[in-house]
Amino acid sequence: MSNDHPDQPKTPVVPETVPNAGRRGFLKGAATGAAALAVSPVAKAQQPSSYQASFTAPSYQQIQRDTGLVEPPTEDRSVVRPGSDLMVQALKDMGIEFVASNNGSSFEGIQESIANYGTPPNHMPEYITALHEESSVDMANGYAKAEGKPMAAMLHGTLGIQHASMAIFQAYNTGTPMILIVGRDEGFIQAHTANDMVGMIRSFTKWDSHPKTLPGCIDALHEAYRQAVTPPTGPTVIVIDMELQKEEARDFQVPPFRPAKIGGVDNATARDIARALFNANNPRLKTGMFRTPDGVQAAVQLAELIGASASTTAMGGPMGFPQRHPLCGPGADTSYDYELGLESGSANISLRRPGITSLTAERDVMGIGFGSLRADYVAAPPGSEPTPGSQNQQQNRGTVLTVDAEASIPLIIAELSKLVTPAKQAEIERRNARHASANREDFLTNLRAAVEEKKKGWDLSPVSTARLYAELWPLIMNEDWCLASPSNFSGAHHRELWEHNKPYSFLGGQGAGGMGYGLGASTGAALAARGRGRFVVNVQCDGDLNYAPGALWTACHHDLPMLSVMHNNRAWHQEFMFIQYLAGVRGRGTDRGHIGTVLRDPFIDYAKMAQSYGMQSEGPIEDPNLLAAALERGVESVKNGKPYLIDVITQPR
Repeated sequence: MSNDHPDQPKTPVVPETVPNAGRRGFLKGAATGAAALAVSPVAKAQQPSSYQASFTAPSYQQIQRDTGLVEPPTEDRSVVRPGSDLMVQALKDMGIEFVASNNGSSFEGIQESIANYGTPPNHMPEYITALHEESSVDMANGYAKAEGKPMAAMLHGTLGIQHASMAIFQAYNTGTPMILIVGRDEGFIQAHTANDMVGMIRSFTKWDSHPKTLPGCIDALHEAYRQAVTPPTGPTVIVIDMELQKEEARDFQVPPFRPAKIGGVDNATARDIARALFNANNPRLKTGMFRTPDGVQAAVQLAELIGASASTTAMGGPMGFPQRHPLCGPGADTSYDYELGLESGSANISLRRPGITSLTAERDVMGIGFGSLRADYVAAPPGSEPTPGSQNQQQNRGTVLTVDAEASIPLIIAELSKLVTPAKQAEIERRNARHASANREDFLTNLRAAVEEKKKGWDLSPVSTARLYAELWPLIMNEDWCLASPSNFSGAHHRELWEHNKPYSFLGGQGAGGMGYGLGASTGAALAARGRGRFVVNVQCDGDLNYAPGALWTACHHDLPMLSVMHNNRAWHQEFMFIQYLAGVRGRGTDRGHIGTVLRDPFIDYAKMAQSYGMQSEGPIEDPNLLAAALERGVESVKNGKPYLIDVITQPR
């Protein structure tokens, strides 16, 4: 007998000896029987009699059901209110928009409820079909970076966890909040289950739970959300047994969801900070990455209220102070007499929420000691490499308070509002005007210099990465755009040429520096963008795409607004440079540095790859004079609701 379920092995028809078994029991016994049939007659004769026939052949009706040839019953329903319906209700109550997953039998109860729960049938959360578990978690990563709140991904047992582990590790490194639901089916394929399912990823997740009752499961889902969004933010995991998904809920009602309470500074500290800002002649806000868009808006409000110039990290990652806000820049005078750090250090006083590193020792029960998560490494600015050293070696001129800046700013604003008089307000407005003028001139000066620098190699073939970014910018500058892909390997020219004014303008890098992230994260950002009128840009590295290209199909299947432009240098070029350099240092010449580092012989046709997944595409483009027209076609396609890919043969960096 053949079996069509992707999780089930092909099983032979076996002797009838034992009473009736269910689908899972039959398959479990059949797998044992297949092993028994493979044993030689001599070996079988030497085995204990208790090993003989512990299963029965399925009935005709069972075979029909397992091969999908029979309709399920429409009457005499055994479960009226399945537990998985309540789980979906809990997700709805928490505002979870999407659940991304590759199919797996261990969460089929939840998947069916996502499709059919309610009248009319459920549409939120929407089930997002992923072709790989790693992609599903990368989607959750990109979505959370764009929105500042979690989405969910479902993983099938031990296998799904292992497939997704790289993406989970990357999300942990960036402190990205997400909810991971792991299905567990103890009575089915044993290789797909475990006693402690989360043990494989506990060292790089924030919190986990394996509830044993249906009420406990709802409580765990609620707590998973609260834990994910409460600093230090990060991925949380709930293991849900199949029995709970199929359990009859009877009259059990889902309790109301209680949102997380995230505290800020105390009132006395808020008052002290407000007075220091008020008394300063040239206050400065040093801002970093906030948790949500609300934190960005609060920082803008604070800067405008007191007339402070502000720094930004918006060109290096999400949730940063708007780059082109009039107060963003060095200001009219760089002799700041009071600096307040908001998720940034090196200030008179800095408010910084705890990093995920603070949890590593507690949950790294095996003592793995991941380098990027060890306390003896200092977090580096976006785009740079971490350097060894103690946290105490950070160059902070003042006090660092481990507290969430976003939750603290409203308290500071409230205290400041009590102090500002009409005379002080006039002084602040004059200061704002001086800063705005100076910051505009500083921006234009830097932009002119950048444009002159980017002109180098403008007409070269393959296409320069600077030209790729430069010609894309005028086509999207008036759109509500989001650059969702990492940019460090493609020159990061957007940092100087584009204007990053939204919390999601640039979503930053991949955390742990692992490959395969860009397309999945961009697809997740496009999920966030689809219902919000946004336009997602994915400058896609060729090596990165080959790890998990199936997200191209997901983007097409769900009509996601994503433009992918290939940075196709036909190599893993960083490794190419490393090998060439090392060969030169060793005196062996550089002519064989391409071995194992290039994607040639044959070249990969990414336009055809995209087409095979159903995506409109074109290329490869090597003539730079053809680039602008291709980009324009791609932009129009995405604006009309269809994702698009352009294969561009580019300079190495």
